[in-house]
Amino acid sequence: MEAQTEIQTYLERGKDALAQGQARDAAIAYAHAAQIEPDNPMVHLGLAEANLALGNYDITRIASKRVQELQPAGGPEGMTAQALLDLLSRRYDRALEFIDKAIAMEPGVAYMHALRSFLLRALGQDYDANLARARSSRLAYGARFENCFPQLEPPPVSGYSAVAPAPTLGQGEERKTTAESGTVPAPDVPKTREAEQSWSPPNQMQRQMIRTRFVMSRYPNLVTYTIVGINALIYLIMVVMSRSLDINIDVLVNMGAQVNLLVAQGQFWRIFTAMFLHFSIFHIGLNMLSLFFIGSAIEVFYGKWRYLVIYLGSGIVGGILTYFLSSPDTVAAGASGAIFGVFGALGVFYVVNWRALGSYGRGAIGNWVFWLGLNIVFGLSDPSIGLTDHLGGLVAGMLIAFLLIPRLGQRRV
Repeated sequence: MEAQTEIQTYLERGKDALAQGQARDAAIAYAHAAQIEPDNPMVHLGLAEANLALGNYDITRIASKRVQELQPAGGPEGMTAQALLDLLSRRYDRALEFIDKAIAMEPGVAYMHALRSFLLRALGQDYDANLARARSSRLAYGARFENCFPQLEPPPVSGYSAVAPAPTLGQGEERKTTAESGTVPAPDVPKTREAEQSWSPPNQMQRQMIRTRFVMSRYPNLVTYTIVGINALIYLIMVVMSRSLDINIDVLVNMGAQVNLLVAQGQFWRIFTAMFLHFSIFHIGLNMLSLFFIGSAIEVFYGKWRYLVIYLGSGIVGGILTYFLSSPDTVAAGASGAIFGVFGALGVFYVVNWRALGSYGRGAIGNWVFWLGLNIVFGLSDPSIGLTDHLGGLVAGMLIAFLLIPRLGQRRV
């Protein structure tokens, strides 16, 4: 988990530096990230973007092709990498087509809009270029990606021009044309299936999905915070109703706690609602603190929707096992089953990706096993703890996570 956190830190540092026009600092940040996770396409795309700003076009080309190797099925990184390759070949029309596809997949990336602005300006579409630049600036909180793209003197009127002057770096370094220096040859980029297909603007439903993904992408722990907030709000309501931090049993039952006798009578919904109820301040405090740390990592590793499926699925399976394996008069409540499922998903992620994680992966698996054993022993020592719910949620979380597991180097949605 520490390695992933460090990777994210370097990625964010590189993005911020690039947005401020500090290409060298961005390149250093991405280089550090590449040492930690050499097979991450986002890292190599960052290296390509930073070196484009520095005028190191050969490195830009190599890094872009590496992105495509790591993401052969396409995706926003692969599309952006192809756009950079086409930019170096001065195929601006084609580069614009690829960056439009990338933006349709990931509309909240400021650099993509900045690159789109550059390509539009290269094609002589200044009005649309200004709109794209303003969008990029808003997404980057005012940054304008100054000096991140080659200067065009003068920009072509339409299409791309094979005889247009080679780009010069915005920091004042004079760059020679390809014919003069030979440092920026136009590679023979093979056509891909995506390039042969025509692209059309998204329809209304697609635009709504894009807007939704954009909002969610700005808040990486949105699902975790929402779940914690819902649990906290419900607990506060029960505190008011109980007039105590220790919740009255009647209040719990009325709010939807899992009572096996009532479930047997057809109130199956209690298996779901019980996940959001807690007995005391200590109960909810421990659960939400655990979810805050573990859930935040799973939300990043698996993506929001997979994480939500793991959380809810684990909690429901834990409740079902509690119904079948506990006494009829059992009253159960709490998010522990769901949280154990999230914890199980963390272990599955480490095991499946242990090669990519290197030495850190082996250590992470050892720590996971230790904490799992400690929690099981703690559960066995206290009869009031619903061990059936915990173990049921754990197993369910591991199974669901294995079915949904993202391998490192793949895009997580």
